[in-house]
Amino acid sequence: MGLIVLQTDETIEPEFNAYFADLRCPIYVSRIPSGTEVTTDTLTEMEKALPAAADLLPKIRPYKVVGYGCTSASSVIGSTQVERMVQKTCQAAVVTNPLRAASACAAHLGVSKFALLSPYIEEVNEPLRRAFAENGVSMDVFGSFGEAEESKVVRISKSSIVEAALKLGADPLVEAVFISCTNIRTFDAIPEIKKRLNKPVLSSNQSLAWHMRKLNLT
Repeated sequence: MGLIVLQTDETIEPEFNAYFADLRCPIYVSRIPSGTEVTTDTLTEMEKALPAAADLLPKIRPYKVVGYGCTSASSVIGSTQVERMVQKTCQAAVVTNPLRAASACAAHLGVSKFALLSPYIEEVNEPLRRAFAENGVSMDVFGSFGEAEESKVVRISKSSIVEAALKLGADPLVEAVFISCTNIRTFDAIPEIKKRLNKPVLSSNQSLAWHMRKLNLT
């Protein structure tokens, strides 16, 4: 498997190490340039950089699956176009991303009404909710930390994430919670939120890891 990680991301690799602790084969990683601020413009810019980033993955053999680790950019660029750009330079049977992965995970769990917790500004959140809606996942209940700077996202504390997710997930119309962004630390937060809400709790990294594992086994 291959993984394309944002230059500014400090979280996805250590969390993937935990999610794939039992995996015997390696996950090869490449990085892609990403802006210090997260806006629709900086997210769109990554489309042009995807082929070069994918080309840096080791060309040992064709990949069964390559993951692109950016939820918001996937919603702006589009999952189909992300896959097309990666496959320009990388022999990947399938390319997934957190948006595609979380939508697949929601269908697997049989839930479609989510509360969205995002670290980002509304300019980024709106296309994300729209993209999920196009995949059959509604996110009418949502909240955000309102951060534009990527370096601050990774510093959001576990207690803040848990508190915000519990508040959003308590809505009786909500079936599950989705915590967006591969750079927000959720691995240790998810079990607590899930236990206290008694509802499914997904995150960008958890969903992407689940989907990549599933695709790798098919």
